[in-house]
Amino acid sequence: MIIDRYLIREISKPLVVICTILVVIFASYEAADYLAAAAAGLLSGKTVIYLILLKVAIGLEVLLPTTLYFSVVVALGRMYTDSEITALSACGVSIARVVRAVFYLSLPLAILVASLSLYVRPWAYEKGYWLKEHAKAELDISRWKAGNFYRVQRMNRVVFAEEIDHENNRAKRIFVHSDLGDRVQVIYAKQVYQHVDKKSGKQVLVFLDGYLYELSRLGDQGHIMKFKQSTMALEPPEIKPVEYKRKAASTMQLFRSKKARDVAELQWRLSTPLATILLALLGVPLSRTAPRQGKYARMGTAVLIYAVYYNTSAMAKKWVDQGVVGSVPGMWWVNVLLASLILILLLQPNFASRWRSR
Repeated sequence: MIIDRYLIREISKPLVVICTILVVIFASYEAADYLAAAAAGLLSGKTVIYLILLKVAIGLEVLLPTTLYFSVVVALGRMYTDSEITALSACGVSIARVVRAVFYLSLPLAILVASLSLYVRPWAYEKGYWLKEHAKAELDISRWKAGNFYRVQRMNRVVFAEEIDHENNRAKRIFVHSDLGDRVQVIYAKQVYQHVDKKSGKQVLVFLDGYLYELSRLGDQGHIMKFKQSTMALEPPEIKPVEYKRKAASTMQLFRSKKARDVAELQWRLSTPLATILLALLGVPLSRTAPRQGKYARMGTAVLIYAVYYNTSAMAKKWVDQGVVGSVPGMWWVNVLLASLILILLLQPNFASRWRSR
């Protein structure tokens, strides 16, 4: 058990570092799209943060297996370079002992990945879809951008502001066009600010120093009204129920469905914990390096094999999604091939003899 704990500890050291780096890179990549939407006034800063966190939660189902895989390659590669593997082999530690230690470490991570994939993934997608629909339906000065038109479909209104003062949450020289059926209403105000009415608890727009133009589509006489202050109550956003999306569907819903797209989504969720264990075990034979090669000598090969595996898995999922391949073999043939590769690498005479000779 001492050897097992030592191997697990050595693999866990790069595990934390690599996972942190990958999460930061992934979050930065996702943030780029959402920040662009925020800059255009489509999303608030708070919504952007929530969406990024949800994306990271979804991405962990792939990032954790990836992290463990490369951690095994790096940690065992260092032990080869420092001749620790030679010392362990001389003490009678077999390759099976190392595989067992890696399996012990991968098992709890696989359970965590299963939880993320089966439960957190659909929940995060559902919350993400809801936040985006809420952002579309909500009218909020704090996320407006000067010179842009904003359409509020539920209220049949189009809003335009020449200048935005985000510090004071005010807009200047604002136009609001409202379609009221047989009438058209246009409001122009020098300033407008938004606040919550204490009595009703509703969001209210307060227009200062402006004009209200009301024109009839039926040919009746229009009206013009000048005002010092006018208020417009904003009804709570009516968020339409998000239509069925397989990524947001619960795992039990997918189990009951026979649709190819749902089967593909279900098999993807079930395959991620299995991939966690298989990739970790694959890292054992891939980590073998010569003493002078350095601990990162096999990283190029490891990255290449991982890229092939991930792209093949994505391709297999697409085939199931499109009905090209049935639920059997579905996506499972990819993991069967990976397991076969692991057995070949571990059981080949050259690898076993080289392990004993070190």
